[in-house]
Formats: sequence, C-alpha cells, structure tokens
Amino acid sequence: MASRSRLFGIGRDVWLLGALGAVALLLVGFLVLDRESEENASSAGAIAAGEAQTGIGPVGDMARRQDGDPLARGTVDAPVVLVAYSDYRCPFCAKFSRDIEPQLVDKYVDAGVLRIEWRDLPIFGEQSMVAARAGRAAAAQGKFWEFNSALYAASPDRGHPDLSAEALRGFAEQAGVPDLDRFVRDSADSSVDQDIAADVLEANMIGVSSTPSFVIDGFPVLGAQPLAVFEQTIEMAGGNLP
Repeated sequence: MASRSRLFGIGRDVWLLGALGAVALLLVGFLVLDRESEENASSAGAIAAGEAQTGIGPVGDMARRQDGDPLARGTVDAPVVLVAYSDYRCPFCAKFSRDIEPQLVDKYVDAGVLRIEWRDLPIFGEQSMVAARAGRAAAAQGKFWEFNSALYAASPDRGHPDLSAEALRGFAEQAGVPDLDRFVRDSADSSVDQDIAADVLEANMIGVSSTPSFVIDGFPVLGAQPLAVFEQTIEMAGGNLP
C-alpha cells in the first residue's frame, strides 16, 4: 500500500509541471497541424482529396499493437492508432466516451483505419485505482468496453463519481460480465497494479499528467476536444477513409 501511495500520490507541484509539459506537447502538435495544413493548402488540398499523410508526430509512436489486447478496439494493423490516457472518475473522459468515441468507432474503427488503445491514468484518488482494477477485471471476461461505456454513461457532467465496490459491481452487471463473483475477486486483486503502473509511467514519460489525453500516431490532443479536432488529426496521420 505504501509503495502504491508513493506511485499515485504525486504532489500538486509535480502534477503542475507535468501538465505544463503536456500543454507544451499539445502546442507543438498544433503547430505541426498548422504547418501541415498550410503545406496541403498550397498543394490543392491533399487531405481534403483523401491523400494519406505519413510519419509519426513529435510525441513518438506510443501504440502497442498487441494482438488480442482486451483494452483495445479496432484491427491490430489499422493505419492509425489513438492512445487514450483516462481515469474512470474524470468527467471529461466520460464526455469523450459518450460524445466523441462512438462517432470515431462508427467512422474510423469500423472502417478498419483506426485502432483505439486504452491506458489507465488514475489520478483522482484511491477510487480511481480501484476502478482501474475493476476495468481490467471486466476485460478478463471479455467485457472491458461494455463496462467502460456503462460506467461513463452514468458519470456526472461535473465532479467525480463515487465508484464504490457496489457501484462497480453494478456497472459490471449492466455490461453483461458473466461471472460477477469472479469480477469482485479480480477487482480486489492487486496483481494488475504493475500493469496500471506501466501505463502511468508511460504517460509521465511523455509529459501527460491530466485526463483525458490522447496521442494519435505521435500527435497529442489534450482534453475532450471537438470531434473535428480528432478527425483532422486522424486523417492527417493517414487514417483516410476508402
């Protein structure tokens, strides 16, 4: 418990520095987007014409592309990968899940041009960590995204939800997790903490400390931005529809 507290109980100043780093990365990303847009405009609108762009953005390739990863959706060889750093108690993560993600799935994931990979970034206290374990417990029974959607659908627009053990079991039931007793046991199993810690370390290494944060083929997007921002970044990265 003490080691986990040290890992996740990061001080405000450290988080502020991390947030500033994330904003800096975001600004770099938007500068790149602007430069690409200017270049494409001078070449008769290449992106609008559907010509795929190539290359990885300034953050680097964060995709894992693990075949059979239950915390990912979309084909493993999709041209573009969106990595999402999220917390189950984050109201803006819930907004992305409800408003933006379904449209990205319908338009890009189902078309085979986008893969979405989840990363746990539990920053809002012990309940965030407990919920991260619960998400992986649902994933162990093939119901990760259903659990994810059920939880976020019930999240408030502001503030952080109370994710008690009872509430998490309720979301698992809504998601159709077949063995709820196993879900409860797995949710209390700290053996997945090392995997969650690996996600947190990955985020911190690239300066991400707030949720939701996204990296799309190396291009950062910070916050639950409008759909158009995700569409522009995905298509610039080469995720053009057939």
